[in-house]
Amino acid sequence: MTTRTRTSPTPEPAEKPVDSLGRPLHDLRISVTDRCNFRCTYCMPKEVFGRAYKFLGRDELLTFEEITRLARIFVSLGVVKVRLTGGEPTVRRDLPKLIGMLREIDGLRDLTLTTNGSRLRELAPALKASGLHRATVSLDSLDDATFRAMNDADFPVSLVLDGIEAAREAGFSPVKINVVVKRGVNEDGIVDIVRRFQGPDYIVRFIEYMDVGTTNGWRMDDVVPAAEIVSRLSEHYLLKPLEPAYRGEVARRFELPDGGEVGIIASVTQPFCGDCTRARLSADGKLYTCLFAFRGHDLRTLLRSDKSDEEITGFLRGTWAKRDDRYSELRTESTPGSPPKVEMSYIGG
Repeated sequence: MTTRTRTSPTPEPAEKPVDSLGRPLHDLRISVTDRCNFRCTYCMPKEVFGRAYKFLGRDELLTFEEITRLARIFVSLGVVKVRLTGGEPTVRRDLPKLIGMLREIDGLRDLTLTTNGSRLRELAPALKASGLHRATVSLDSLDDATFRAMNDADFPVSLVLDGIEAAREAGFSPVKINVVVKRGVNEDGIVDIVRRFQGPDYIVRFIEYMDVGTTNGWRMDDVVPAAEIVSRLSEHYLLKPLEPAYRGEVARRFELPDGGEVGIIASVTQPFCGDCTRARLSADGKLYTCLFAFRGHDLRTLLRSDKSDEEITGFLRGTWAKRDDRYSELRTESTPGSPPKVEMSYIGG
C-alpha cells in the first residue's frame, strides 16, 4: 500500500481540552501491534486467539509516520507521556526506529514501553539508544510452572528474568515490574516478587485482575483485592504511603524500607475513574477513551484522507470534550445485553 504522508510542524499550542468530567488529556497509550508471542489467559486466551484467529494485516496497521504524526498532535493537546504497548510491542519490526521518531517530538517528556520481556536481551540496548526513557516488564510469577501456565506459551520465566537484567544493564533503571494477580493462581508469590526486586533498580506494581474485553472469563471471585495485597505485604514490610506523582496516577504507591517502591493498581475495588487522563490508540488507528470502551473513533481514515493537522486536532478536541467514561465506578459482575468491550490485546493495558 502506498500512503501519502503529510509532514507539518508541531501544531501551535492551544488551550488544553478537558472532558465532560473535568479530566485533562495527559497520557497516550499507543498499541503498535495486535500480535503477541504469549497467550496469557487473562489477555489473549488460546481458545480465542488460536491459529485460526485473524490478526490485522500490514496495510491495516498505522505506519510509523502516521503514529508519529498523531502523537505530535496529541502532545499539542496536553499529552506529556506516551507508552508503547501491544499485543507485544517488541514483535513489531524496527520498533527502535519508531521510538527514535517519537523521541524528537517537542513537549513529550516521558516515552515508555510495556513488554512481556521475551525479547529484551536482544533489544534492550537498541531501545535505550533510540531514546526510550523507561521500560515496564510484565511478570506474573517467579515460579516457572505458574509462569508457563499463565503465559500459556510454555515460555520459561528464566528468559524473562534475563530480559529484565538486560534492561537494567542497558540503563533502564528503575525497571518497572507489572504483576497481574489472580485468585488461586499466583497470589502466593506476591511477597517473593517484592523480595526478588527490592532496591532502587526496580519498581513493582501489582494489578487487580480486570474484566477487560469479553474473552478472559473474568469473575469477581478471581480478583485479589488491593487491601488483601497490602495486608500480605505488610506482614513482611513496613510500607510507607507515597503521594501521587501527578493527577491521574493510577497506582497507590508505597516506599519500602530499603528505598525501593511497590504499588497497587486497584481498578476493580478502588476505581480511579475520576482522575483518569488516558487516551488509547489501537494499532489500526482507533482512538479509545477508556480501557473498557465498547467502540473506538477512526483516526486512520482521517490520516489517509488527507485531512490537515488542524482538522485532526479539532476532531480530537471535540471527542475528548464529550468523554464521560467511568466504567470502573459502574462495574457489575455482568451486564446482560451490553456490547462486547474491546480486548486488552487490541489496545494494551
